[in-house]
Amino acid sequence: MQLTEAIELISHDQLVTSQASVWADLGCGHGLFTKALTRFLQPGSHIYAVDIDESTLPAASETGPVAIRPLRLDFAQDDWPFPPLDGLLMANSLHYVSDKRTFLQKAIRHLTASGRFLIVEYDTDQGNPWVPFPASFRSLSQLFEEAGFASIQKLHERPSRYGKANLYAAFISRG
Repeated sequence: MQLTEAIELISHDQLVTSQASVWADLGCGHGLFTKALTRFLQPGSHIYAVDIDESTLPAASETGPVAIRPLRLDFAQDDWPFPPLDGLLMANSLHYVSDKRTFLQKAIRHLTASGRFLIVEYDTDQGNPWVPFPASFRSLSQLFEEAGFASIQKLHERPSRYGKANLYAAFISRG
């Protein structure tokens, strides 16, 4: 996927706020969606780019309008050293979490009162060796509704290059 395609997939007017914000991109890989997210955030914002594989982490960026801070961390197992977050981006990473309810409780504790989620996931509940625990939009909606989130919106979707299920983006907020 190219950067322009990632930007289109996550594009949503509620990503653009009037103030700087703090986000974490959990399971960021090489930072494609981290970079896409910077296009929507105000100058002075920060993104913690988190991945367990240090070799894939995007370079730190303090020179642009949005600071990117790489951090080697197992987001599912380790404690998070972040300040309260305005948003959590999980692009192609939630499908590595087997116990999504417990993980979601952990994530919510790190959000501000208006904190939101931006999820990119495969629209299927059938796993495989590369995508072991995917969450269809229907399953994701149920998970977040049970956790008290009132607004779960499918933003955009695109065919997977692997042909099994579409890739979708969802924006989730408390209301």
